Amino acid sequence: MGNTTKVTEFILVGFKSHPRLQILLAVLFSIIYVVTVVGNACMILIIRTDSKLHTPMYFFLENLSILDICYSSLITPKAALTFSLSRRVISYNVCASQMFFFSLFGTAEAFFLAVMAYDRFTAICNPLLYQITMNRRLCVFLVVGSYLSGCMNSTIQTGFTFSLSFCGPKEINHFFCDVPAVMHASCSDTRVNEIVMLAVCGSIIVGTALVVFSSYGYIIITIIQMPSAESRHKAFSTCSSHMLAVSLFFGTVFFMYAQPAATSSPDKSNTISILYTVVIPMLNPFIYTLRNTEVKGSLKKRKVQVEIFTL
Repeated sequence: MGNTTKVTEFILVGFKSHPRLQILLAVLFSIIYVVTVVGNACMILIIRTDSKLHTPMYFFLENLSILDICYSSLITPKAALTFSLSRRVISYNVCASQMFFFSLFGTAEAFFLAVMAYDRFTAICNPLLYQITMNRRLCVFLVVGSYLSGCMNSTIQTGFTFSLSFCGPKEINHFFCDVPAVMHASCSDTRVNEIVMLAVCGSIIVGTALVVFSSYGYIIITIIQMPSAESRHKAFSTCSSHMLAVSLFFGTVFFMYAQPAATSSPDKSNTISILYTVVIPMLNPFIYTLRNTEVKGSLKKRKVQVEIFTL
């Protein structure tokens, strides 16, 4: 790769806006990052310390929180520094590393959402077989498989992208090293890269989305057939939150990576990418767990224990 490039660093353009707006974005990104780390770290702590939450569903939620902390830490702090201090220069190697791990975590998150949807499908539609089907070995296999799938995709995307020539200008019209943005900065013919990105990312996004939405489709049918109105309301409330989260994630990543015009509108892509790189990792612990009665019960129990201890 070193023989095909004439640059050793890139300049992250970010958002072309007024300096005061840049400071506002820096503050906003910093706040969101703190909330993301604290929220997901709290969920990890709650799940690990409460034996009642040592179930397959919470095992996946714990791993999702770990993934979201890594995902957000890779992008948000650097973006905040870029906005606040105008440190827009990023080295060639750091840019390649950021792209690799971003693709890894993003792909793993798509597979995680599919795995969690399948887990809920098994629990609601086949409750008698749930403990047998979702055993510990399968749960670990699904988590490891999600990361391995992410590693394969990130290797392909990063390898193809950084095999291009970068002969100037070395500006990347984004706030981090994303595949379409870096590809757009190349002076090489990128048609093969665009086809590879569309084929690989498209198959991953469409495949995992089909698993998610088909699973929730069967879940909704099962819920409708429940005799108790209270049970239906509770299940629908949980499913609607989950569906909102997955729809937001898959909708934005489809726009970014799985349609032919993915590299043609960088300014619009910058805005949309904020949703799945910054906002969704912050919202996940609230959407998936804080509306959950078992988690609320665990939090109340800890509150009581703290009050007794302080007395």
